[in-house]
Amino acid sequence: MLNWGRRFSIFVLLDSHGFPDAFKGQGCLVGAGVVTKLEPAGGDLLIRLAQLHSSSGDYIFGHIGYDFKNILEPGLESRHPARLGFPDYFFFVPETVCSVNPEGTELAISSVYNPKDVIREILDASDFENAILPKVNFKTRVQRDEYLAQVAAIREHIAAGDCYELNYCVEGYCDNASIDATAAYQALSKLSPAPFSAFYRLGSLSMACASPERYVRKQGRRLVCQPIKGTAARGVDQEHDERLKSELFSSAKERAENVMIVDLMRNDLARCCKPGTVTVEELFGIYTFPRVHQMISTVSGMLRDGLSLGEALRCTFPMGSMTGAPKYKVMQLIDRYEASRRELFSGTLGYIAPNGDFDFNVVIRSLFYRSDNGYLSYQSGGAITYDSVPEAEWDELKLKSWAMERIFAGNDALNSTS
Repeated sequence: MLNWGRRFSIFVLLDSHGFPDAFKGQGCLVGAGVVTKLEPAGGDLLIRLAQLHSSSGDYIFGHIGYDFKNILEPGLESRHPARLGFPDYFFFVPETVCSVNPEGTELAISSVYNPKDVIREILDASDFENAILPKVNFKTRVQRDEYLAQVAAIREHIAAGDCYELNYCVEGYCDNASIDATAAYQALSKLSPAPFSAFYRLGSLSMACASPERYVRKQGRRLVCQPIKGTAARGVDQEHDERLKSELFSSAKERAENVMIVDLMRNDLARCCKPGTVTVEELFGIYTFPRVHQMISTVSGMLRDGLSLGEALRCTFPMGSMTGAPKYKVMQLIDRYEASRRELFSGTLGYIAPNGDFDFNVVIRSLFYRSDNGYLSYQSGGAITYDSVPEAEWDELKLKSWAMERIFAGNDALNSTS
């Protein structure tokens, strides 16, 4: 399906890579081509999105970029240039939807075209050769010494009571790169498969995403958020791996980061959920991925009667795991201290099903590419608290960046996991 998607200028592939999901998300879901689209224009996006869903009765795919915060909170701004050019939001009803069940045993196709023709095209596309990725040397907008100084300055804000946690990120980039974005996604998925992975093409813009994090899922009236805060590297052997997991679970710093964001998510959900229904279903869960262990908590609530699906997004966006707390203040500080506009990074990509259920990821561990000028970019970072050690935060940032740089290190390097 991914190779078949090369023919479309607008295309989304969402892939769980077989990771188990207690909330029964899709195994793999594809939206290709456009019947109707929802682009930045006048009016309230989230009202327009609910209206589009009501009128179409079909699948809707799309994204909301981090800078949509400026629309939700008119007092905010993004002062850095948009070097990629992803719109603040884009949604579309696709011509063709392909879905694979979580077990990978059943394929269903809904299309304005003959589904049998679509299946034939997909099977024929499976023979396409993948392009070889070039070697790329990434530069960073912020060097190590400046990063350490910025973290120290953020800690001073925390000490002064301006905030108590702030997610600070740094961009890695390359100018004039010539890559096959589809091949980049395939390589990233091989090296770092994740449950909320995605490939997204929007004209000349592409994203290869290996996100481990769910932003929000709606099932009936139930909303589920699963913020990640807390990261540890994988061990060199099973004994070392188990020790690192135990240290992550027991870390007072990581627990403090996680519980702060859990409290923020509880507050966000309380704005749109029935009183008394907001619940922490899991606190400090440790989940293992190919390159890292993550501390993930699960918060849920029941959407109030009379509220549209768009209101769940309005009350929770942008996700607290990528901002900090208090949310409005840290978004001001993020724009002050970060050296790049986030655009789609730390926004969300996902789908709305015909029945009104939806699932959206957190756009992290992602490569962004603009084919008309060759701009290639990623961003990574982490939560800064008063207990943060700047050097350790830098090391965590590099750990999160590893896979995105590694796929452009040449075939010999890619075949090695060291």
